Amino acid sequence: MSSIRAASRAAIGDALGGAYAERRERPPSAMDRWARRAVGPLARRLYALRVWPAAFPRAVTDAETGLGDLTERQLVEAAVALREPLRRVGFQDALVARAFALVREAARRTLGQRHYDVQLIGGRVMLGGLVAEMETGEGKTLTATLAASTAALAGIPVHVVTVNDYLAARDAEWMGPIYRALGLTVGVVVHGLDHEARCAAYECDITYCSNKELAFDYLRDRMVLGQRASRLQLLLDRLADDRPRAERLTLRGLHFAIVDEADSVLVDEARTPLIISGPGDTAAERRMYERALELAAQLLPATDFTVEARERRIELTERGRLRLDALARPLGGPWRGRLRRENLVRGALRAQHLVERDVDYVLSDDGRVVIVDEFTGRRMPDRAWEQDLHQLLEVKEGVALTRRNETLARISYQRFFRRYLRLAGMTGTALEVAPELWSVYGLGVWRVPPNRAVRRRVQPAIVCSTAASRWAAVIARVTELQRAGRPILLGTRSVAASEHLSRLLHAAGLAHRVLNARQDAAEAEIVAAAGEGHRITVSTNMAGRGTDIKLAAGVAERGGLHVIATEYHEARRIDRQLFGRCGRQGDPGTCEVIASLEDDLMLRHGGWWRTLGRWAARRDGRAPGWIARWLFGRAQRRAERLHARMRADLVWLDEHLDTALAFSGRQE
Repeated sequence: MSSIRAASRAAIGDALGGAYAERRERPPSAMDRWARRAVGPLARRLYALRVWPAAFPRAVTDAETGLGDLTERQLVEAAVALREPLRRVGFQDALVARAFALVREAARRTLGQRHYDVQLIGGRVMLGGLVAEMETGEGKTLTATLAASTAALAGIPVHVVTVNDYLAARDAEWMGPIYRALGLTVGVVVHGLDHEARCAAYECDITYCSNKELAFDYLRDRMVLGQRASRLQLLLDRLADDRPRAERLTLRGLHFAIVDEADSVLVDEARTPLIISGPGDTAAERRMYERALELAAQLLPATDFTVEARERRIELTERGRLRLDALARPLGGPWRGRLRRENLVRGALRAQHLVERDVDYVLSDDGRVVIVDEFTGRRMPDRAWEQDLHQLLEVKEGVALTRRNETLARISYQRFFRRYLRLAGMTGTALEVAPELWSVYGLGVWRVPPNRAVRRRVQPAIVCSTAASRWAAVIARVTELQRAGRPILLGTRSVAASEHLSRLLHAAGLAHRVLNARQDAAEAEIVAAAGEGHRITVSTNMAGRGTDIKLAAGVAERGGLHVIATEYHEARRIDRQLFGRCGRQGDPGTCEVIASLEDDLMLRHGGWWRTLGRWAARRDGRAPGWIARWLFGRAQRRAERLHARMRADLVWLDEHLDTALAFSGRQE
């Protein structure tokens, strides 16, 4: 197995000019940054105009002539015959049209599905290195097979990157017959696979994997390769080492990635650096964290420390530093160093005042602190907060302490995906972050028209003065809709909010199902039933991406699925994703927001303008629609600018660390 793998990697390396294929980064200069700001918008629009005209789908249809008469073996032979021209000439329209025609025929035979013309345009957009924005329900998973198959036939290893293991396994199994009908191999990488199984999956022509698993596999490879990763060095390793580095690698390099839910992976998750850690010293750690929490409890808010809710940051005041110094002086040990004790106590204050149970994390059945992703609502059991925060939360919750880890390698998603030789993506919501996708990754965005006209109706938002009146309005609306036989999807921002709403529904005698980080194992079952008449489903953002709620018989005649967002999210795209669960593929559907002026978005980013909403509220406790739209729109824009700045700061820190540590080796 290892010799086959090494030979395969050598062939790819020769073809693409490197021992480990990836794009080498050049730190941006001041001129580069200026050009991105000044010329970026125009360049982005010109780049995105490289779109293929409506004649392209007709060319694919013409190329299909006679394919229906081919046997399965002849279909594979036709695909093999395309390999050499695609490698030699590249992705010219005529060749791409022939490849897409083969994929379309394979999909018709294996899945009984035929790509729509708009999906052909979406596939061509991705093959050209753009992000295709397609309406939710337009079949992005099937669309990706066009670009992935064509690139694989050209001899380029393809990674189809999804947001979680569930979707990676589902899509690989679902789309696998199409690839195999063309003589291509498909693999899947999920959490828990051993090294050999991962290598076998990455050896396939097309590999489905989550962004997290892929990035960590890359970091492990960088730790193996080190600084000296030239082809000559690897050949010398083979002569001198019984198990050379080339045989210990997992990936074949970074050739071509198609990123599903590109805005989530490339933007939302880019706020968190990826870190590989090893166990550190565990002596007396629990007592140290207990002491930090005790000291933090003796500090007074506003006097000894300030809480910056918008940036989720806590800062000690000068008085707080002096008080901490007095409290810690008798303790000795790690409490003598000012920087160390302030960092520990600042982390303890975050654990006590900023990080909330059932919002930012949940306790698992086996008594572990498990992070909940803010944007997807899913659990991340193999991820931990850095700078002692995770251990401080474990002590706060009274559960077993995991060993504190020392950083062995780190990288941000921005720098990781920029290293792909080819990069493309697809999502239902990208236009809001199109400037950032261009400035960070060089990715243009092209909006693909829907196959059928969208029949989704957005109803006016209802904004209440208090959270209690908001929940009362939600229950009243759900009761009204259920009597009409409509299925209802209620979107919440946190596990705690979903469970609070569940208790209110129980009290009102309304049967329902809950989908959040505690019930993620039952996700497919709950989503499959969410389109039935009279069905009420309460969900966090888990139901916002990668799911398809199909309407049961007779539901369309009653108006289709109705979606209620019980809060505005900090990113407008997340709201759009939730609303996209209804009105899919020409089905009818309606959506609305029922929010309150006490929501987290307004508390963190509303500022004193929130008072305007309270002042303008009518006697029934509701603010006029135009004021509500203005207030929440302003708060969302402030939040989006803040998050964009945080992502930019992370990239700067990553590049700065790489430069600062250059004398002792790279940080990866």
